[in-house]
Amino acid sequence: MKEFDFAVWKEDKYFVALCLNVEVSSFGKNRVEAIKNLKEAVELYFE
Repeated sequence: MKEFDFAVWKEDKYFVALCLNVEVSSFGKNRVEAIKNLKEAVELYFE
């Protein structure tokens, strides 16, 4: 599995996770959920 760089920040009541290698982002109620959702979004992007 390839490693990707990402950034996470809080916007209002949600955390936003952005992949810095490809234009994919996601969000969640907390940092862990945002990162988990980003991982799933990146996997779907490459399918």
